Amino acid sequence: MIRALYTAASGMAAQELNLDNVANNLANSSTSGFRSRRLQFEDLIYQNLIMPGAAASQQTTMVAGLQVGLGTRSAASEVIQTQGDFTQTGNPLDMTIQGQGFFQVLLPDGETAYTRAGSFHLDAVGNLVTQDGDPVQPSISIPSGATSITVAQDGTVSVTLPGQAAATQVGQLQLALFNNPGGLNSTGSNLFLATTASGEPILGAPGGSDGLGSIVQGMLEQSNVSVVDEFVNMIIAQRSYEANSQVVNAANQMLQNINNLGR
Repeated sequence: MIRALYTAASGMAAQELNLDNVANNLANSSTSGFRSRRLQFEDLIYQNLIMPGAAASQQTTMVAGLQVGLGTRSAASEVIQTQGDFTQTGNPLDMTIQGQGFFQVLLPDGETAYTRAGSFHLDAVGNLVTQDGDPVQPSISIPSGATSITVAQDGTVSVTLPGQAAATQVGQLQLALFNNPGGLNSTGSNLFLATTASGEPILGAPGGSDGLGSIVQGMLEQSNVSVVDEFVNMIIAQRSYEANSQVVNAANQMLQNINNLGR
């Protein structure tokens, strides 16, 4: 009975973490560029009461054996990399990536972070920055007094200055691609950091031949969270938790019956 108690408790703990993940996905259903996560589970070690393949006699072996599992645990949280919906804003500094890739952002400690959220702004000197003031890389500066800002699909940024008919190119956005984007480290603020699991970034111009997506100006990519799917996952987690709690109650009742035998 003790084994059943701990096994069911592991299932309850796993579903608690599963519900935490669902809550985070739903909380970020309106966060630009957010990537939802899906929890993955794995079974724990098994107690071998009879080892599969053990000798049953001098000529025969056990075909199946007898193993008892000891529960489950949360193994990983998979980042879902599907494209989110696009919302038209009309703001020339709002950009989205149609396809694969991440914008590059320079953090205050000098490290490069990566994001799908393309809601950019201008700082006091005209540099293109995130909403937290971190500059976009490569650095792009918009001259004071520019009457229009145009971002082409290949990331070329051009401005129109007063008294000039032709547009002036002021820089080009560069995107980063990872062999394993699921291995990126989420740090909050819509930012990711590269890890040994994600691999080194592959840098290039948007819309290039290396698989990088193209830039769409005046639009933002919304979260890829499916609210309907998350509510279904919530119900599944709740029912799984209830089922495991019923096992705890059943094991407790059996232990109570055993204790009453001696009375």
